[in-house]
Amino acid sequence: MKDITIKNLIFDVGGVLIGYRWKEMLMDDFGLSDEKAEEIGHKIFEDPIWRDFDRGSVHIDKLVEHYCDLHPEDTDIIRRFFYGNDKMATEREAVWKKMTELKEKGYNIYILSNYSEYLFKKHTDPLPFRKIIDGGIVSYQMGAIKPEVEIYTHLIKKYELDPRECIFFDDIEANVEAARSVGIMSHLITSEEDLLSELENF
Repeated sequence: MKDITIKNLIFDVGGVLIGYRWKEMLMDDFGLSDEKAEEIGHKIFEDPIWRDFDRGSVHIDKLVEHYCDLHPEDTDIIRRFFYGNDKMATEREAVWKKMTELKEKGYNIYILSNYSEYLFKKHTDPLPFRKIIDGGIVSYQMGAIKPEVEIYTHLIKKYELDPRECIFFDDIEANVEAARSVGIMSHLITSEEDLLSELENF
């Protein structure tokens, strides 16, 4: 850190700026067993259509119908998962407070996240961190997803950033490695506490 002048802090959203309690929601709010919650998560997140959803190329209704057609035994759960519950995202107020302090110190704050338009708005529109950021790219906006290199280079070009003056925080190793491949210093986030500890370096 001492030998590099960092001016731009770039954050992933899910798992970094907000928590993502999909499994807890299925168990605590829907009453599913641990095993059944894992099964539903596997069906949803490991299907290739999920990445297309993040790219913005699949509408929410088409996505839900796809899952329901494949898994008719879980239709009610799948529909409720997407349409009937707003408690999947959890707030990380300590992180947002720290971001505000860093912005006041002169750092620029950006986001770079894989998210569908439907869930991004559902999860983040009411949250105050949206007012802190100077800009960013969400995957649905450009049809590319991390760890594809073009989403990183697009962010750099759009905001005329010097990669050497940036640091990126993400909770997935492949995304961190891709950022490093374009010259952005990156840190793998394992928890909210890990992120807060890292931000103390600034």
